[in-house]
Amino acid sequence: MSSPDPEIIRTHLFEIINIQMRSGEPPETKQTYDRLISDGHPQEEVMKMLACVVMSEIFGALKNKQPYDHQRYTAALRALPELPWDDEE
Repeated sequence: MSSPDPEIIRTHLFEIINIQMRSGEPPETKQTYDRLISDGHPQEEVMKMLACVVMSEIFGALKNKQPYDHQRYTAALRALPELPWDDEE
């Protein structure tokens, strides 16, 4: 079995983020995007940071066999630019 193409994964993650921002659900995604852009981060970097949070939530839910956790997801968004795994040892 071959490894997934990182560009395809990135495209899908960016689409998830764009859907969240267009729909306003959760509103924290667009709020975080706007905050990071206002802080001077380039758009591509902001999208990558948001994608890290989405991927972290997906991975955590699958690894721990738990449903999506809105509080955990929005807390990770609020913590950006610190990434979800930055505080792990």
